[in-house]
Amino acid sequence: MTDKTTEQARARGIIIPEPPETGAYHVAVVQTGNLLYHSGQTPIVDGEKKFLGVVGKDRTPDEAFEAARIAAMNMIAQISKFLDGQLDRVARCVRLTGYVNSAPDFFEQPQVIHGASRAVIDVFGEERGLHARAVFGMSPMPFNVSVVIDGIWEVK
Repeated sequence: MTDKTTEQARARGIIIPEPPETGAYHVAVVQTGNLLYHSGQTPIVDGEKKFLGVVGKDRTPDEAFEAARIAAMNMIAQISKFLDGQLDRVARCVRLTGYVNSAPDFFEQPQVIHGASRAVIDVFGEERGLHARAVFGMSPMPFNVSVVIDGIWEVK
């Protein structure tokens, strides 16, 4: 049975993907009280990491924006799986953190992570999707991915 949040997203042309597999020695989502902590997600499509490389050198800001959007959709997919497909249980996204594999002279990390923020708002609407946010530029990144996204979510 599909919940209202997923149905509304689908009506707007947004498809929640199948969640990527999680690596060894950790889980994608942990719940404590009414909070979900997401481990972190990269831009994976059909099991393959996309948009590898350093933003501002190997990748453009527009490509990194798309990478952030894909990573956020994968995070939402993992949360949906954790909640047995019931995204209606999400009260709100509390905080989103974005990490950008950045060239030393690249300073547009916030614009890159707008891709993730936009995805969350597109799925949950402003009331449940607007969030606090932190953005970091760093290098190197695991597996040379361009972006990693994680989040803290409140559930009912």
